[in-house]
Amino acid sequence: MIKKNTLNPWWMKDYIFPGNSEFAIDIQWFAAEDEGRTEDPTEQKLRKSREEGKVAKSSEFTSAIVLLFPIITIGILGPYILKNMSEMMYYFLTISVQSTVIGETRLVRAFLLYFIKLVGPVAVIAFAAAFLSNVLQVGFMFSTKPITPDLNKITPNFVKFVQKSFLSTEALFNLAKSLFKVAVISVIAYINISRELENIMGFLSASFIYSFKVISVISFKILIEAALAMLLLAIPDYFFQKKQHTESLKMTKQEVKEERKTTEGDPLVRNRLRERMREIMTQNMLQKVPDADVIITNPTHFAVGMEWSRESMTAPVVIAKGQDNMARRIKSIARDNDVLIIENKPLARGLYAEVEIGEIIPEKYYHVMAIVFAEVYRMDEKKQEVS
Repeated sequence: MIKKNTLNPWWMKDYIFPGNSEFAIDIQWFAAEDEGRTEDPTEQKLRKSREEGKVAKSSEFTSAIVLLFPIITIGILGPYILKNMSEMMYYFLTISVQSTVIGETRLVRAFLLYFIKLVGPVAVIAFAAAFLSNVLQVGFMFSTKPITPDLNKITPNFVKFVQKSFLSTEALFNLAKSLFKVAVISVIAYINISRELENIMGFLSASFIYSFKVISVISFKILIEAALAMLLLAIPDYFFQKKQHTESLKMTKQEVKEERKTTEGDPLVRNRLRERMREIMTQNMLQKVPDADVIITNPTHFAVGMEWSRESMTAPVVIAKGQDNMARRIKSIARDNDVLIIENKPLARGLYAEVEIGEIIPEKYYHVMAIVFAEVYRMDEKKQEVS
């Protein structure tokens, strides 16, 4: 009797068939192609991939559109195409029995003329449909990278090629998709042919024109329905291709760090730059403290320097603010320059939290600041009387 704890679950094994079995298959062949790539691609990685022509798109959607629109075109232009075909056959059959020799130039010119008349409209619609289907999926994009010669593609890694072609999720999905398409088209063809089976059996006694019309209608229905079915199949295929594209662009944590260093610079350098910028801003702010009309304090934790000029300002402006040590430095500079310091805890806390340096105060503080500046003017007048 085998104990349960003597066997590891199958997903914990290195091989599907453990031991020295000749059928041993490395389970890593079924793992993600880029093991360890757990981070979503960055904007730079996505942009670079797009520049190289690597985008998420469904070939099934393009094929369905290219099949559907030309078929509709043939259905609409059917009388025109039949007319030109009959004219072409009459022309070439006529000149084939003439006794006079026809020049090659005339024959080539006639062939090209009929070729353009018959194939031109359908070819133009097919090209437009292919262009439109790609634009709908990836937008306007032009890149020569996909057609640039690459020696690595000439001698690919055989093991990785086999894994990707036969044992990957994409290969299995493509196999299932192909089998499903064959099954759908077979069902559509069977239904349409079975409905017209009596008419088909009567072709032995029917005229050529009647038989041609029936076959044309059946074929047109099969093609239209198959194209619509392929278009419906393209919807899940597009989302699958999009998911696969995102998976292929996933990055390791180290790659994300390296890219961040490349785009944003070394974190240590950035921190030094931030510290230096902070020092410069602090120095500039402290230089403006002597220009303040009043310093609003908490009194120990916050200090906000206010300036107001009736001629040039619509409302008081915060020119300096600080907390704890910085607040003490602001108050010290203010005392050295005879700047009035007024204690108002709610006002100091509110201005520090809501107003940045260089901004005017919000309207809700107008009333209380009017009282503060009234006190400032009163103190200034008293100083002038004393002097």
